Amino acid sequence: MNQQLFDLTYDATNKCVQCGYCLPVCPTYESMGKESASPRGRINLVKLAAEGKINVLDHLAGPIDLCLGCRACEIACPVGVPYGHILEAAKEVIAETQVEKKNEIWMDKAKRLALSHLFLHPKRLRAIGNFVWLYQKTGLAKIVRKTKILNKISEPMAQFEKMLPPLESPIKRNQWGEIIPAKGEVKTRVAFFAGCVTDAMMYRTNRLTIDLLTLAGCEVLIPEKQNCCGALHAHQGMTDHAKTLAKANIEAFEQSGAEYYVNNAGGCGAILREYDHLLANDEQWQHRAKNFVNKSRDISEILVQYGPLPFKKEWNGVITYQDSCHLRNVQGVYKQPRHLLQSIPGAIFIEMEDSNLCCASGGIYNILHFEESMKILDEKMEKLKATRATTVVTANPGCLLQMRLGVERQGCLEQVEALHLVDVLAEACGLR
Repeated sequence: MNQQLFDLTYDATNKCVQCGYCLPVCPTYESMGKESASPRGRINLVKLAAEGKINVLDHLAGPIDLCLGCRACEIACPVGVPYGHILEAAKEVIAETQVEKKNEIWMDKAKRLALSHLFLHPKRLRAIGNFVWLYQKTGLAKIVRKTKILNKISEPMAQFEKMLPPLESPIKRNQWGEIIPAKGEVKTRVAFFAGCVTDAMMYRTNRLTIDLLTLAGCEVLIPEKQNCCGALHAHQGMTDHAKTLAKANIEAFEQSGAEYYVNNAGGCGAILREYDHLLANDEQWQHRAKNFVNKSRDISEILVQYGPLPFKKEWNGVITYQDSCHLRNVQGVYKQPRHLLQSIPGAIFIEMEDSNLCCASGGIYNILHFEESMKILDEKMEKLKATRATTVVTANPGCLLQMRLGVERQGCLEQVEALHLVDVLAEACGLR
């Protein structure tokens, strides 16, 4: 018996009745067509590993690693199996076993190194973002792409480097600790969660998020001592790191005195709303974590609550929307982004078939499992083409890069633009 895995997952795995309702919504089962790539198959493997009937590294690690963690299965499950919690507990045990048995491959070591020494330090990530701006501004990016140097190092990295949006000057990045007053009547005070990747690479979207919030009557504070949300750490089995980050964020946001804690990234928002689960066994932090969760909101929720937005421009063309899995499946937010897009003057909104199903970004899944990810993405692009949309919108930075890559793979970059929800709303409001 694997006692740790048994204690963390066994009761939850026994809730699964193996009915198969999860199969049609699971992107990896649909693309790979095998039981070990399905939620119920993975749950059964976790149960067998907990009982000691199969080996954690030899039989469980592979199927678990190939899971996107989109959690669509939780919505489809008729008995409420907490698949996401089973998945992250399994990843924690697998990661610890790999370290203990010195069974990590170079990719595992690289992930652990990056998550430990990069994502825990916002200033280091910002420095990388500043370098990328300089890299794009000086024309070095064009040289790298022409010589295909990056392709020789990592083909997935080369593909996603091309999809990075043009960064604006770092001097426009909002400073942490800053308070931005509401425009007009002050309706509420919010604290803004800047994120790590978004703060480093997509800070224009952060800046526009704050501008939209102030237009809606929100006074916005950016907590100075906030940190990475911990989602990537939790998804890679580094639970202790995720807990440390959660406590730092709870403390930083408590000091803001804000009514709501707002984010613009579906993946970040999902773990922010599960800090109470993450810290459930910590008596000192349980209550504080619950309060944090109760105040956490996606930007779309706040804009609908305190709207309508003062739109100034008409939109030209058809818009469609691709759900962020963690925004929809974990946070339960799917009506608000659609409401906002449909309210833009002139916009023609067309719902994409299976827009609720994963695009296969999955944090860093599309880098670690590039071919599997692209197979799912290419199928998604066929659904996108059927809408005849000129703009595809999403609400998570990873999903945004994935959709941009999908459009590029279809050869449609000149006809279809992939944008964050915030960027679309800001443009319609005349913000720059």
